[in-house]
Amino acid sequence: MHASPTTTPRPASGSASATSAPPRATGGRYRPEIQGLRAVAVLLVAVYHIWFGRVSGGVDVFLLLTGFLITGSLLRTVERSGAVAFGAFWARLARRLLPGAALVLASTLVATWLLLPPDRWRDTIGEIVASALYYQNWQLSVNSVDYLAQNNAASPAQHFWSLSIQGQFYLLCPVLVALAAWVAARRGWARERVLLGALVALFAVSMTYSVVMTGANQQWAYFDTGARLWEFALGGVLAIVLDRIRAARPLRIAMGWIGLVALASCGVLFQVSTVFPGYAALWPTLAAVLIIVAGSTGAPFAADRLLNWAPMHYIGTISYALYLWHWPVLICYLTLTGRSVPSLVGGCGVLSLSIVLAAATSWLTDNGLDRLTRARTTPLWSAAVGLMFILPVVTAGAGWSVHLAEQQRQREELAEDPAKYPGAAAGPDGAGNVPDLPVYPSPAEAAEDLPATYDNDCNQGTTGTEVRTCAYGADDPRRTIALVGGSHAAHWFPALEAIAEDNEWRVVNITKGACLFTDAPQMYKGQEYTECATWNRGVMEELERIGPDAVFTTATSTSLDSEARTDGEGEGVVEGYPERWAELDRLGIDVVAIRDTPRFGFDTASCLATKDADECGGRRSHSMAEKPPYEGRDDVPDNVSFIDLTDHLCDGDECPAVIGNVLVYWDGSHMTATFMRTMAPVLEPRLEDAVAG
Repeated sequence: MHASPTTTPRPASGSASATSAPPRATGGRYRPEIQGLRAVAVLLVAVYHIWFGRVSGGVDVFLLLTGFLITGSLLRTVERSGAVAFGAFWARLARRLLPGAALVLASTLVATWLLLPPDRWRDTIGEIVASALYYQNWQLSVNSVDYLAQNNAASPAQHFWSLSIQGQFYLLCPVLVALAAWVAARRGWARERVLLGALVALFAVSMTYSVVMTGANQQWAYFDTGARLWEFALGGVLAIVLDRIRAARPLRIAMGWIGLVALASCGVLFQVSTVFPGYAALWPTLAAVLIIVAGSTGAPFAADRLLNWAPMHYIGTISYALYLWHWPVLICYLTLTGRSVPSLVGGCGVLSLSIVLAAATSWLTDNGLDRLTRARTTPLWSAAVGLMFILPVVTAGAGWSVHLAEQQRQREELAEDPAKYPGAAAGPDGAGNVPDLPVYPSPAEAAEDLPATYDNDCNQGTTGTEVRTCAYGADDPRRTIALVGGSHAAHWFPALEAIAEDNEWRVVNITKGACLFTDAPQMYKGQEYTECATWNRGVMEELERIGPDAVFTTATSTSLDSEARTDGEGEGVVEGYPERWAELDRLGIDVVAIRDTPRFGFDTASCLATKDADECGGRRSHSMAEKPPYEGRDDVPDNVSFIDLTDHLCDGDECPAVIGNVLVYWDGSHMTATFMRTMAPVLEPRLEDAVAG
């Protein structure tokens, strides 16, 4: 199952209702084929997620439909009353959207507590609260470009990102329509023409931004509202011009089938999660435009015959609820079975259960709730109904988060005692006399136990090229050490900072995610890592400028990437390292090269959330060579000193996940800041010898 951009789209709401309001064009004509289009889109979304672990482009159809239906609804309101009824519009949306969303989010909270390991609770709760408040897309945008968050598991609420974007559009659209109506009234122009011009301008600006941002930072653009607004705008333009389009029946029949085939094939032809939402997203949106323009032809073999089929019409009616349910049901199934992809039977079960839950939710919110509130239909009451459902979810999520934070605070106080949490001082063989206490940091908090440089924004991300430098320690230092390299160099910072404080040194942090300190070509996610090459050139210029006494960096790189690799062959001196060290030698800068740390190939924090510590260790030989690969090389310049602290991490071939009650790794290869601070007394004498020599 994909995380981040490979997450879920969401069915767009129709008119003021996201569930079953009659789909109409600007002129008010009922368009039954739109319910069938909703059904196709939501089934594509669900099927692609369940069996193919990818996205289909269906979300783009829903965003277009939202623009189409909401624009038409608002324009008809202005034509009837002369103004946009903001309160009534937003209250009606709250009444229609929030009860169903709240039911699913509340169920997801319960499922999180029952099924997910504790290390996933905090992130999932945060996404549930963000989903309820309609800002989750921005939360995922930030997470998507965080190199250290790339392995985060998909949460059962992750698919709410598109509802967040739609919720933001619901705030913008009535304002846009009202402004267009005001300008038209002041100038004596036709409302539709003014609004059409505004939507065309919005389409042009957003599409340009989307194309540029997708090319520059696709992971961010995927969840960026600004990069998606053109899809709503395109739907709005279609709503205004649709009644003016005239096409012969044979042409409309052809358009219907072309649009339907194009929409169904989008997920096959495009890896949507990695190329959308730029110009590639025109494929599903224009396919939907063709289907809508084709309309209902009445021909026996036309695409609209399928779209108007009663079962398709019903799926379209419950499409909002089906979208809400299919993803958490899928995540719960995968969690319970331990599978990464459902079987055919399991996937059918997921889809069937989702449809049943969607039908029940739609009945409850569209029928049962209507009966209870039939006598009260004012905007204030509609808003109150929506808030009555969503506020308990927000309150419960926030309360649970506060409880987890208090537990974390108590553990932090306990961990301040080095006799109880000695970490590296206890040794990997466990020979130290260490009391039996809960591991610190806890698995749930491990991913936040990072060097201070990450909080200070001193580590360059994978997409950036600027050389960020941050200095820590004495203002008038006896020595200056530059920490340079990728994340496996960066995780040594807490130990270096502690040493610097004790010795009146200064540490200058110069690191970048997934980028080794070499000018040799590097790859990231299967593509040439050009940002790393640019950054490396800037690093050498910066080192020449500041002139540190020594550069602290990795001497080797461990790896689990090669499937053909046998034990002991996963570590080597990276191409270009000796040449880079020689460049530093010519600048009069010493190099302290530390041997890379083991890689486990699985998330140790997640393992500890459900298993004992002795079940969550790894083997040294699985990712490391028997002897340091730099030994015996004749291309190592004289300015290089090597440090190997592997024996403080591993007892023979066994590398425990917990040493001295302290969690060593927060994922499968990066060490926690807490454990690294306990490594300072081990590293300090070796480092002093290296820089003194």
